[in-house]
Amino acid sequence: MSQPKKVVLAYSGGLDTSIILKWLQTEYGCEVVTFTADLGQGEELEPARKKAEQMGAASIHIEDLREEFVRDFVFPMFRANALYEGLYLLGTSIARPLISKRLVEIAAEEGADAVAHGATGKGNDQVRFELAAYALNPDIKVIAPWREWDLTSRTKLIDFAEKHQIQIAKDKRGEAPFSVDANLLHTSSEGKVLEDPAEDAPDYVYQRTVNPEDAPNEPEYVEIGFEKGDAVSINGEAMSPATILTKLNELGGKHGIGRLDLVEGRFVGMKSRGIYETPGGTILLEAHRGIEQITLDRGQAHLKDELMPRYAELIYNGFWFSPEREMLQAAIDHSQQHVTGTVRLKLYKGVARTVGRWSDHSLYSEAHVTFEDDAGAYDQKDAAGFIQLNALRLKLLAARKRRLGS
Repeated sequence: MSQPKKVVLAYSGGLDTSIILKWLQTEYGCEVVTFTADLGQGEELEPARKKAEQMGAASIHIEDLREEFVRDFVFPMFRANALYEGLYLLGTSIARPLISKRLVEIAAEEGADAVAHGATGKGNDQVRFELAAYALNPDIKVIAPWREWDLTSRTKLIDFAEKHQIQIAKDKRGEAPFSVDANLLHTSSEGKVLEDPAEDAPDYVYQRTVNPEDAPNEPEYVEIGFEKGDAVSINGEAMSPATILTKLNELGGKHGIGRLDLVEGRFVGMKSRGIYETPGGTILLEAHRGIEQITLDRGQAHLKDELMPRYAELIYNGFWFSPEREMLQAAIDHSQQHVTGTVRLKLYKGVARTVGRWSDHSLYSEAHVTFEDDAGAYDQKDAAGFIQLNALRLKLLAARKRRLGS
């Protein structure tokens, strides 16, 4: 790769990305533009600006992307009820394409010829960042310092920081007990004390949820309104996408909802253990399933469930901007035309459970399912012919088996 003249760095303001900023300046002799995204991680971002200024960043971009994140990435994903390996709500995975999108856009605005990220060579994030970047600009250069430099230990990182007068917080000099990624959808904790999947995760790992055992002893009920598959209100109050997710996080965290201890299969081949907290997302998934129960036709619902694992895997593996994900999204979005109505949920001791749902678009017909007199809505005699036609092939198979004595 030719020497870049200007690089846009995904910058958190933490020790690792600060070291990367200085390393890019010294290794490539290039200008470095920093980009810091507020995705609802709950951190004060102004210190990142000050640190980037002190380190001689050519330009500094700090952007509040919470609404775009939830509206254009989280909500479309939740229309699919996406779960990776049946459990993971994809909180880290769905944030990467938005960060990459802005990296590429800022590179164009700044006249930069490269972007850089702080993902290691062992994880999924390097794949997600780079596949998204190349999908949006096939000519962009991507620099991944963790795959290039020789700073292979904590000691070497600290030595580099001290040599270049990079400020190091006292709590950063030792090994962190685990690493954390956070955004408005979830927190993800992994590494160090969590690396042995046989050991229970220490309670201090959990940051957004109370222990379900310590959650309130009284349940709380919440009503979520939907329009075309997206949540639009809580308890009758209209809210923006990010505001809805923030409120659901508060409710879920209070009741210990959304904890997950998962050993997952990474795209790069290895298995890893992560502790995830997705309080608002867990409530939202349950609610979306609840409103789909009465508004989706059986054929639509079952086909969606067949497509979902493939859709979730595409997001997990970094293919948000791929044509196949967009094709699946079109089908999923089409299915949501009548997913409008309200769901009531009971929140209690780590569980969010649908207890009521209603909609003007409902396909539920009490007249057809009642155990009382249905006034002719359904003729039970019709079931006999239905069963005989479906049994025909089974009868033929059984007859052959008897004939052959097998």
